[in-house]
Amino acid sequence: MAKEKFGKKSTVREIEERFDKDVDRFSNLETGQTATIDAPLAMELITEAAVAASSPIRRILDIGCGAGNNSMKLLQYESDLACDLIDLSKNMLERAHERITRVNRGTTRIFHGDFRNIALQEDYYDVILAGAVLHHLRDDDDWKKVFSKFYRLLVKGGSIWITDLMSHESDQVQAMMKARYGEYLVELGGEEYRNLVFEYIEKEDSPRAVMYQLELLREVGFTQVELLHKNSCFAAFGAIK
Repeated sequence: MAKEKFGKKSTVREIEERFDKDVDRFSNLETGQTATIDAPLAMELITEAAVAASSPIRRILDIGCGAGNNSMKLLQYESDLACDLIDLSKNMLERAHERITRVNRGTTRIFHGDFRNIALQEDYYDVILAGAVLHHLRDDDDWKKVFSKFYRLLVKGGSIWITDLMSHESDQVQAMMKARYGEYLVELGGEEYRNLVFEYIEKEDSPRAVMYQLELLREVGFTQVELLHKNSCFAAFGAIK
C-alpha cells in the first residue's frame, strides 16, 4: 500500500536534479525561501532555540543544508563550529561550503548524498538542523528510522531543530490551510506561481502533521519537545535529548 501511495512521487535523483538548478535562489538569508511562509522568522527561532538549549555548541549537523542558510544564521551566534553539511545536491553543497567557510572559524565538512544512507558518528553532535527537508520522507517506517537516527547522533543535552511544510490530520483543515497558502502564493507571484508551487508539492513532497512529528520525537526517546511557531502549512519545532 505504501509503495502504491508514494510510487508517483519524485525519486531521490529527481529531487537532486531540481535543486542542482536552483542554487542562487537559496543563497539569500532573507529571500531564499520565499515560497515558505515566515521563513526568516522560523530560521531565527530554530537557531536561537539551538543556542538556548544546547550551549556551548561545538559540532552541528545541517541536513538538507541547501546553500547553507540555517548554518549561516547559527554562525551569527556561534562563529567557531565544526559544521557537517549534508545535501542531495552537489551544487548546493559547494555553495554552502563556500559561504560557511568564509565566516566559520571552525572546520566545515560536506557529505553528498541521502542522509538515510550516510554513516555518521553517534553521540557526537550538539545540534542538528533540518530545514525544509523532511517532507521528502515517505512511509511511517522511513520517518521513524530518520527520527531514531537523529536521536542516536546527538550527545545527551543535544537538540534537533526543524522547519518544514506540514500536512493536517483533518481533510477539512487541510483544504482550508491549502487555500490560505494558495492566497499567499498568489500575492507573492500570481496564480501561475501558485499553480507551479502546488504542482511540485504534489509531485515531490509527502509532509506529515506537526503533531505526528512531535509525538514521533518523544517515541524515539527525546525527553523535551518544543513547538516554536506554526503558520498555515509551515512550522518550526524541535526536541532536546
